[in-house]
Amino acid sequence: MTNSPAGDKPLVLVVDDYQDAREMYAEYLEFSGFRVAEAKNGAEALDKAFELLPDIILMDLSLPVIDGWEATRRLKNDERTKKIPVVALTGHALGQNEGAQVGCDAFVIKPCLPDTLVAEVKRVLATRAG
Repeated sequence: MTNSPAGDKPLVLVVDDYQDAREMYAEYLEFSGFRVAEAKNGAEALDKAFELLPDIILMDLSLPVIDGWEATRRLKNDERTKKIPVVALTGHALGQNEGAQVGCDAFVIKPCLPDTLVAEVKRVLATRAG
């Protein structure tokens, strides 16, 4: 079903520089049966993605240090992480075309309800499972 070993909960990397949003998404994802890792900027997201190889990444596009656009571009250009789906978290719908160009697999417009986010994570993972 996922990259995780059999019986293991999928690992979601939540990348958002806004701590309250990151914690809210992480808590809700854990409540919904996922394991969660967090990053607060694009550089940290890259480090954690390469280290942990999560099943899916939720990427805020407006990040300090390295923005979500560049972080996604680097993830999709690296053999280790290019197959990991990236769901862009964006405050505006206009970013979808550019996001698709750098390799975002799906989009969630912020602010969003945690239910909406979890549903999108499950949808993308199910699509990947084939």
